[in-house]
Amino acid sequence: MHKKIISRSRGFTLVELMVVVAVIGILAAIAYPSYQEYLRKGRRAAAQSVLMEVAQHQQQYLLDARSYASDLTTLNVTIPADVSGFYDITLEATDGPPPTFTATATPLSGTDQASDVTLTIDNAGTKTPSGKW
Repeated sequence: MHKKIISRSRGFTLVELMVVVAVIGILAAIAYPSYQEYLRKGRRAAAQSVLMEVAQHQQQYLLDARSYASDLTTLNVTIPADVSGFYDITLEATDGPPPTFTATATPLSGTDQASDVTLTIDNAGTKTPSGKW
């Protein structure tokens, strides 16, 4: 007599699926914080770019008016939405002598940038904190 060989298709066992899910969970737990840090640095770079633009406009304004502007409206600088949603950009100017200014980007509380540092640039081009620029 001939025996028929019946082949059964085999699927994955529950244990195999659980191992795969665990591996994916571990990889996600490692990757997500790195991704968040990547986003935080990108938003910081955007804020730094705005501060550099403000400083450049201030230098031009000084040449034209012999003093620094006291607000961003006078400089005709608009803050992009990707920066204003995470940072408060402020400008402080004194008439001197000599005239000075400080532009500041303060992270907004309640946002992903809240734990970031406050960035500043002044009329001499000094950027603080130096390790974050």
